[in-house]
Amino acid sequence: MSFDIDVTLQRGERVIACRFTAPAGITALVGPSGAGKSSVLEAIAGLLRPGAGRIVVGGVVLFDSAAGVNLPPEQRACGMVFQDLRLFPHRRVRDNLLYGHTLAPPERRFMSLEEAAAFLDIAPLLDRRPRTLSGGEAQRVAIGRALLSGPRFLLMDEPLTALDDARREAIIAVIERIRAELALPILLVSHDRADVARLADAVVELGL
Repeated sequence: MSFDIDVTLQRGERVIACRFTAPAGITALVGPSGAGKSSVLEAIAGLLRPGAGRIVVGGVVLFDSAAGVNLPPEQRACGMVFQDLRLFPHRRVRDNLLYGHTLAPPERRFMSLEEAAAFLDIAPLLDRRPRTLSGGEAQRVAIGRALLSGPRFLLMDEPLTALDDARREAIIAVIERIRAELALPILLVSHDRADVARLADAVVELGL
């Protein structure tokens, strides 16, 4: 499943132009702070409407300004892992995980709660609140919620930021397992060149 992105985005006074085609696997979106990396992910997810352009993932047109196509986020079959994670603080881990699962059409679901918890090694966390989790635990829960939404592809915004070495290694292992065992295409934003060199099958550079 490939990414075929050609969009122009307006953020304040800044215009962000992004054009790339990337194959299946892990594609890293890199560039300096303020280059618009997170904005591109939000546009692909349907959370930010481009001024113009086209977004195609796996042959499915998600956005096409010329043709008047703009699928709503829930129809894009995209699993989004935000930089700030956005776990629901008032819900236990179990309910955070099930949030995306209950919204996903049955035919898109490929994992049960139990399977996701085992895959991510978070079964002991299911009855805890997000505020009691470490950074690495919370990141795994956020990834689990995305997987349980039945995505065709994953978007991950700085998934390794603010983690110590041990937790970073654990999340890298999770991302590698998703690629190897679930075969989900991943577009991730990173500022760490070492992480990119280790994980990415393709690299897209955004400049200011």
